[in-house]
Amino acid sequence: MEIQIREVEKKLVSEFFPVFLNLKDRLCIVIGGGKVAERKVENLLKVKAKIKVISPELTLKLKKLVEEGKIEWEKRRYQKGDLDSAWLVIAATNDPEVQKEIYKEAEERHIFCNVVDVPEFCSFIVPSIIKRGPLIIAISTSGVSPAIARRLRETLEELIGEEYEFYLELMKNLREQILNSNLSPEEKEKKLQKLALAPIPRYIKYKDFELLKVLIEKEGLIFPIKIFEEYFPNTFSIKSEK
Repeated sequence: MEIQIREVEKKLVSEFFPVFLNLKDRLCIVIGGGKVAERKVENLLKVKAKIKVISPELTLKLKKLVEEGKIEWEKRRYQKGDLDSAWLVIAATNDPEVQKEIYKEAEERHIFCNVVDVPEFCSFIVPSIIKRGPLIIAISTSGVSPAIARRLRETLEELIGEEYEFYLELMKNLREQILNSNLSPEEKEKKLQKLALAPIPRYIKYKDFELLKVLIEKEGLIFPIKIFEEYFPNTFSIKSEK
């Protein structure tokens, strides 16, 4: 009996294809005007999506975004046809009938749909995210346990700290130097792998810049002091004065 239950549970869990979407200037519709909708809108704004909110009421923060011209607002309840020209839709409403109607229209129009906290009405789900500059790590339990996804995110946030944003900016510069050098393809790859394995994030975290400078110059590369000064102003000018 227990095995049968497990098999049923497995069938209820959808298999999702992990992907990152470019939503810049694409119409994304958020249905609902509460705190959940607010969070969804804020995340969509970060990726420069074109946003329309459909709801009789809005939170104060959403109203401010409307006043600032950052989002469009249809002051009413959802009605069939609202998804016309949309690229994706997020439904942040607790009304089961409305949830079904939104999902049905989205499926008919082949539009990505996420009904918050209702996995069976989702053609995509939103993972728990860690962002460090261009580094994005997405964590998902396929809708089984958002709480576990959140816990894993918190654990990884401690392991992959804020220093990784600068780390990637630095590695971008060092990579460009290596690729533009006269080394053979094999030597370039060897150098890139060596730097990727070096404890550079730890040097950055604890501001061991002298060790980092030695490591970079030992590889025959130029220490990009301008990048350091952007992220850590006065650090090198103070040392040079001493």
